[in-house]
Amino acid sequence: MSDRATVHRDRWGIPHLRAPDVLALARLQGRVTAYDRAWQLEHARHRAEGGTASYLGADGVEWDVLARRARLVDTAQRAFAALDDESQAFLTAYADGVTDGLGAGAARAPELAHLDLAPGEWQPWTPVAVWLGIHLLFAGFPTKLWRDRVLTALGEEGEPLLQLEEPLLPGSNGWLVTGARTRSGHAVVAGDPHRLLENPGVYQQVHLACPGIDVFGLAVPGVPGLPHFGHAGSVAWAITNAAADTQDLYRERLRAGPDGTVQARGPAGWEAASRHVEQVAVRGASPVDVEVVETLRGPVVHHLPDGDALSLRQPPRVLAASGLGSLLPLLRARTVADVDAAVEGWVEPVNVLLAADRDGGTLHRTTGRVPHRSHTAGLRPVPAWEPAHAWAGWHDPMPRREVPSDGIAVMANEAGASAPLGIVFAPPHRAERIRDLLGAHDGWDATSMADVHTDTRTGSTSALLDRLTALEPTTLAPGARAHRDALLAWDRRMEADSRRATTYADLRAALVRRLGDDPCLAALHPGADHPGLFAPWTTPAPRLAYALERVLGDGLRGVDLDAHLRAALADLAAAGAPDDAAPWGEHHRAAPLHALDADPDDGTWLHGDDPAPLLGLGGDNDCVLATTSVHGISHRCSRGPVARYVWDLGDPEASRWVVPLGASGVRGDPHQRDQLEAWRTGVLPPVELDPTTWTEDDLRQH
Repeated sequence: MSDRATVHRDRWGIPHLRAPDVLALARLQGRVTAYDRAWQLEHARHRAEGGTASYLGADGVEWDVLARRARLVDTAQRAFAALDDESQAFLTAYADGVTDGLGAGAARAPELAHLDLAPGEWQPWTPVAVWLGIHLLFAGFPTKLWRDRVLTALGEEGEPLLQLEEPLLPGSNGWLVTGARTRSGHAVVAGDPHRLLENPGVYQQVHLACPGIDVFGLAVPGVPGLPHFGHAGSVAWAITNAAADTQDLYRERLRAGPDGTVQARGPAGWEAASRHVEQVAVRGASPVDVEVVETLRGPVVHHLPDGDALSLRQPPRVLAASGLGSLLPLLRARTVADVDAAVEGWVEPVNVLLAADRDGGTLHRTTGRVPHRSHTAGLRPVPAWEPAHAWAGWHDPMPRREVPSDGIAVMANEAGASAPLGIVFAPPHRAERIRDLLGAHDGWDATSMADVHTDTRTGSTSALLDRLTALEPTTLAPGARAHRDALLAWDRRMEADSRRATTYADLRAALVRRLGDDPCLAALHPGADHPGLFAPWTTPAPRLAYALERVLGDGLRGVDLDAHLRAALADLAAAGAPDDAAPWGEHHRAAPLHALDADPDDGTWLHGDDPAPLLGLGGDNDCVLATTSVHGISHRCSRGPVARYVWDLGDPEASRWVVPLGASGVRGDPHQRDQLEAWRTGVLPPVELDPTTWTEDDLRQH
């Protein structure tokens, strides 16, 4: 290998990095990421530091206040200090590379120029802070505010509204097929992570090589290495969200102590709490003072109207650990045993891991730290002064699971490998559908896996269609009866060109709106007791939408579901006949989110003649092609596959991958959107590992 660092690009603009040693490699990864993703990196750093309002204005204040109150920077500094020396050096080299590359990268980032925002200096702990900022809401602690409202308003009768997948739950599909079922005789690992669709994308395709390391996969911009998805030639790994419950909210009773101090009521009485004040700068407005209070449970993240407050307890703060000590061992892994050992120190988020190697080894396990505590603390905020809700150690690592005898292992956020660790899991529909598809035949290879990624049959329709079947047709007006009959003849596929898929989605949306207006559920509607930042978790419409399958199956006391269904059918009939519906893809469209779509001062559109792409998509929440909308509010797709990958252990060069936009985060770059059509249509371009097809970058431009 050359004794100098080099950057080559393949035809998709994906960087292939080579360096003489691992620290030079980390520095190079940081430098190239800054060149390709300067705006994204700087926005991520400001988010972690609670400084976005300084350039976004009032729109950034709520997040900045939460980031300050949650003490993201202090936690990152503590977690960095607790890392082993080599991991500290690895993160430091990456941060130095980012700082080195931001000058050239910022010159290519129109967002930074528009805001007159000079690039900052990355500290050794900044990648940890970025990681913590990305995952602060990942485990969905605001959901406990929703559950508290349901239990207070409906008691145990509201249970169907509790056990349901989160509207914003970051999920994934993942599967492993052993060599017994593949064309090559070696295992294939494949899948797709599901998150909010963002521009630039949340994952970055990259190839990293130095003596002892030669790995390609999906990086998280702002963090070195390949923490989630990678192929090292002889071993490959991938994760899905385990849907574990790791964050608790405690109701804190606070009072003023002597000399301006604060006290909190704990299990043993009044205890000292720390307090200081920080200031959030706001573009175009006065700064906002933020009181930062931390009790023995954790930082206070929200003050309630009744005078109490809510503190957040979560593993990274309690353990002063990030889990990023796993990054280097993962890059050096050569077998599944190496991968297994590498993730022993993983903290958060809690993942289900699949791995396979060329010798036929497989791994299926859960990684991360989950506390032992009361069941009630897992459901809703609990009184800090009641000792029953204190954390009592940690769950032991879940046992490794054997790949079933049929040679197929699947993970799709269902209550499987991680069932004892959480409360809310995805319905089993995606996992069951993937197993059925993979079990239908043998001879799988990287190319044929695209048929699994893009499957549109939805498994969650039965509850609604069964109720439609049970409705007596003679009780329905002709227009409503036509919609009922059309849906009962539907093939249950959410194809982009399907009009029946639109009819189903319209009926579901109408039913959700009707349920939301039911007087029996009026107490679920929020007041002004929680910040707007938590609205996606506490607004009834999306919660009812995601719970609809359970609600239709189990019922809700006092709610006449059939009456609401008849009224929803009448709503559809009033809008037209079934054949009048537009194809699903004309409604189910995605425009990847950009943090700076509009000028923070005057609201004008910033993208000129380069608008965000509006993509007509197939799929739905419970399809393998998991393109999610907020039912009852909009058919617009807000979450979906932020990457697809197929890792072939028989031939790494046969592996395939795609992201929603492209390798570059720079508007106007030829590789900003060159993967868009492949992603939309389910095409999986090959990973290009032949160096004769690469073009060398001039590092001086970086």
